[in-house]
Amino acid sequence: MKKVLLSDSGPETSDSIYSFWRWEKEEDLTVEKVREIVEYCISLGINAFELSSFYGKGKIEQLFGQVLSTLSIDRNELVLFTKIGNKQFTATGELVYEPFTEKSIINQVETTLSKLNTDYLDVVLIENYDPLMNVDAVASVLTSLQLRGKIKHVGVSNFNVQQHKLIASRLSHEVVTNHFELNLLNTRALEDGRIDFIKEQYSKPMAFAPLADGAILFGHDFRAVTIRETLQDFTEKYNSNIEQIAVAWIHKLGALPIIGSLSKARINNAATASSIQLSYHDWHVIYDVTKTI
Repeated sequence: MKKVLLSDSGPETSDSIYSFWRWEKEEDLTVEKVREIVEYCISLGINAFELSSFYGKGKIEQLFGQVLSTLSIDRNELVLFTKIGNKQFTATGELVYEPFTEKSIINQVETTLSKLNTDYLDVVLIENYDPLMNVDAVASVLTSLQLRGKIKHVGVSNFNVQQHKLIASRLSHEVVTNHFELNLLNTRALEDGRIDFIKEQYSKPMAFAPLADGAILFGHDFRAVTIRETLQDFTEKYNSNIEQIAVAWIHKLGALPIIGSLSKARINNAATASSIQLSYHDWHVIYDVTKTI
């Protein structure tokens, strides 16, 4: 799998990223299952993994940390993303909002480092803009953590262009990415300027839900069926399947799709989609359909 720079300053990552955001079933939350999927991803050339203290009912980071120490690949060959924000879960699973402060950020980063049993995080994503946060204080502590080597890069998740600009204006290092939903049933990031702004910063976006949570493959509403039929028209030409064409459309934009499936077949489909080079004409034919349904 091809490696790309997420931004001018790095990091170098596989052109698809694996995320654990769908890991909620108890039977999946085992060291063995995590190891199986991680090793399979690595065998496909995927070196980037997105984590969060929320994923897998709060257990994924701990399980991934146990797997990390047993992998045959060096830690510096992996790119680990994690999210921080103002949402926290109590011991009983209750969602609470806590101020996004210096103390909160340090606690979240240190907790994740401990769970993963690693000295640094490659990219910390600020998840969801908090209108009540002190932007200068947040930027100051993130810069401090970068200078101390705790985190290498900072990104954002679900920020609009103005929010992205605001946090970037306060940081001493660049914001390397914006993580948001992008697929053929949700192309808003193309129309609201987010992708344009990221390109202006010489960065690449991270696109989650590249198949619209399965709706592109299995949805029954008119929009989903129309998109699926359109993609089907191109499968023979590119010797591929619907899933691969949908993900290849995202790659053509320079975005990095985030794979969330636990199915090896689905992971393989998404990971191999980057080898499909949609023509300029075909990309626009598909995009035109999204604007007319």
